[in-house]
Amino acid sequence: MRKPFLLAVLAYLVPSFIVGYLWHLVAFHDVYTRLAIYRPDPIIPFGLGSMLVQGLIFAWAFPRLFGTARDAWTRSALRAGLIYALLSWSFTTVAVSAKHPMTAVDEYILMESLFTILQFAMVAPLMALAWRGAQLTALLAQREP
Repeated sequence: MRKPFLLAVLAYLVPSFIVGYLWHLVAFHDVYTRLAIYRPDPIIPFGLGSMLVQGLIFAWAFPRLFGTARDAWTRSALRAGLIYALLSWSFTTVAVSAKHPMTAVDEYILMESLFTILQFAMVAPLMALAWRGAQLTALLAQREP
C-alpha cells in the first residue's frame, strides 16, 4: 500500500468517524432521537467498517478522477468535495429518507445535508493534500510485473 493512498484513506476515515460520532451521537443526539430513525444502541463497528470501505474507494478513485499536481490540489479538493459529497448525500440522505420511517423527513434531510457539507469540507482538502504531488502513473507502474 502506497503512502499517499494510506494517508488518503486516513484523511477520510479519521475525520468522518470523529465528526460523525460527535454530530450524531453527542451534539445532535436529541434531534436524531426525536426523528426516531436510528436504533437506540448503534453498532459502532458497523459504522466504522462502512466508513473504511468508503475511504478505500474514495482514496482509490481520487487520483484517477482529480489532479494530483502540487499546484492543482485546491481545485482537486473543491471538485472532490463536491462530487464525493453529492454521491454520499445521495445514499446517506436521500435514499435513507426514502426508505426509513422517521418523524420529520425535511428535518432529517436538513441535518444530514449539513453533516455531509461539514464532513466533505474537512475530508476533501485532506485527501487532496494526501495525494498532492503523487504521480499516479509512477504508482501504477510500480504495481505492474
